[in-house]
Amino acid sequence: MDNGAVARSTLSRIAADADVSTSTVSKVLNGRAGVSEATRARVEALLQQHGYQRRGLRDAAPLIELVFARFSTVWALQILRGVQQVARERGLGVVVTESGDHSGPGPEWVDGLMQRNPAGIVLVLSGVSRSQRDQLRARGIPFVVVDPAGDPAPDVASVGSANWNGGLLATRHLLSLGHRRIGVVAGPADTMCSRARLSGFRAAMEEAGAPVCEELIVFGDFERNSGLARGRELLDRPDRPTAIFACNDLMALGVYEAARLAGLAVPEGLSVIGYDDLSVAEWAGPPLTTIRQPLAEMGRQAAQLVLDLDDTAPAPRLDLAIDLIIRGSTAEAP
Repeated sequence: MDNGAVARSTLSRIAADADVSTSTVSKVLNGRAGVSEATRARVEALLQQHGYQRRGLRDAAPLIELVFARFSTVWALQILRGVQQVARERGLGVVVTESGDHSGPGPEWVDGLMQRNPAGIVLVLSGVSRSQRDQLRARGIPFVVVDPAGDPAPDVASVGSANWNGGLLATRHLLSLGHRRIGVVAGPADTMCSRARLSGFRAAMEEAGAPVCEELIVFGDFERNSGLARGRELLDRPDRPTAIFACNDLMALGVYEAARLAGLAVPEGLSVIGYDDLSVAEWAGPPLTTIRQPLAEMGRQAAQLVLDLDDTAPAPRLDLAIDLIIRGSTAEAP
């Protein structure tokens, strides 16, 4: 029996178990209206129970769907630029969606997605629940996660960068300038990239025999205002740090403002290093020393991967290299 016949047979069994017609099962698969919520939930449960996966060609829209929990920064634009480059080469469009949070898109996202029926999905700084993975695979929609918030499941393709090494290089640079009392404004504690950068910081400090002061490690949300708030906390301390490693450039710019409010010049009174190397890093005053993360290339690699995925092969995981970019915001410890 060929794959098409197997799929039809499976759909027939699901229809029989759900006590609905095969056309109703097809409506659920394709996100079409005309099905009650109770019936839709019953069919979805049976699709997962039977491990149904659509095989072969499907009538996909000529789109790549790019999903962010929040699309609000230059960081997101860099990812979009890389995805757009591949889409243009392949004759596809790009649709950008905001949904959910770092744990994954919201439950309403899947319903809209089935109607759009894209050629592939790129999820950024997020994840997908087991239920969402099953729903996507049942419909034959490939997906890739960029900079996953948590450790992705073994069967989930992902693209990231060497975050641990980035934290290591940033901290080694500050240590080489004589800093030993180093503060960290980390990203959200529940994101893998933030944890990896912080782990790299700890490794560099241990390597140098420098003590880690846990009170100098604070957590932000990758936005400038959290860098300002957390930076002020660190600089208001009587034993304030001589350098701060901010785990992204936007928070580093918030630390700049915290230093100004504390009457400290950067880098004479406080060295600051960021992460990402956004365009604003070079424009800052002074220009920001940072870790360059290849954001556009990460988007490009993810888009290529999602369009070329072979679901019979192990899910690939790519970690791209990073670089230390030294500018004017770091100097020898006072």
